[in-house]
Amino acid sequence: MELNNLKPAEGSTKSGKRIARGQGSGRGGTSTRGHKGAKSRSGYKSKRNFEGGQMPLQMRLPKRGFNSPNRVEYVALNLEKLQALSEKHGLSEITPVTLYDLGVVKKSDRIKLLGNGEVSSALTVTAHAASASAKEAIEKAGGTLTIA
Repeated sequence: MELNNLKPAEGSTKSGKRIARGQGSGRGGTSTRGHKGAKSRSGYKSKRNFEGGQMPLQMRLPKRGFNSPNRVEYVALNLEKLQALSEKHGLSEITPVTLYDLGVVKKSDRIKLLGNGEVSSALTVTAHAASASAKEAIEKAGGTLTIA
């Protein structure tokens, strides 16, 4: 037995429909496409959201509001989380890179510090933004806050 004389088992395969080969084939005439309409024409390709010429749903619904393309989104990080991270990993300096390495934020995230919680150790923190209460709490504990 060689690759050139292999063939499927008897009765396991069927020949495909021979469409548009005359009336006697049973698949002549409209060639299984039915009568008229876009689907019967050559070159027909259905478009996404096309509803047969009816106004598509997403165009019928009212639009409201405004999404600014210049919006800057921050990941909120409370002081209690910073304190917990510094105790758990023995950190005295916290930057966006260290937070990324610890899996707290994504690489592209911008970080904003919020003042919920207490900071007991002196931390050197770098963030993209911070609330006034967070800045005050870090400086009160003897640490420094740098806005990147």
